[in-house]
Amino acid sequence: MLLGQSIFQSVLTRLDQENPGDEAEDTGVEFRIRSLGMGFVAATVETDVEPASRTDAYLAFEPDPEMAELEVEPEPEAPAPVPAHLLRLSEREIAEDLGLSDADTETSLGEKRRQFAKANHPDRVAPEYREMATVRMTTANLLIDRAIKNSFWR
Repeated sequence: MLLGQSIFQSVLTRLDQENPGDEAEDTGVEFRIRSLGMGFVAATVETDVEPASRTDAYLAFEPDPEMAELEVEPEPEAPAPVPAHLLRLSEREIAEDLGLSDADTETSLGEKRRQFAKANHPDRVAPEYREMATVRMTTANLLIDRAIKNSFWR
């Protein structure tokens, strides 16, 4: 590396010395090194002309318009189909799903509540079906609480 020059600039100087006929015309480009103490060197180009030298072409980071046409946007995902059990929203259907009977104890009803929550809790279904899951969980909790209350008075 030549004293006071970056590696890039010293490579350009060497290339110009080896091929003096390929000299590009001087465009008045001025280089300044910024952020030298920050671990990297950034060169800025101050010019009003189109890139004419190798240095200008190297620093011209224009996006390629042909590549922009090749970018493909991902297709939106189709929503997941509604699970059949989430469509059963009446008290009768939910009671059937719970399998409630007069012989249930408070312990068995608690177990049925946990098993029902595993399949129907709003946090375990897709966001678009949370409202249906909430209705099912609310209704199931109501039915189980009623069954516990009724078994208490027997």
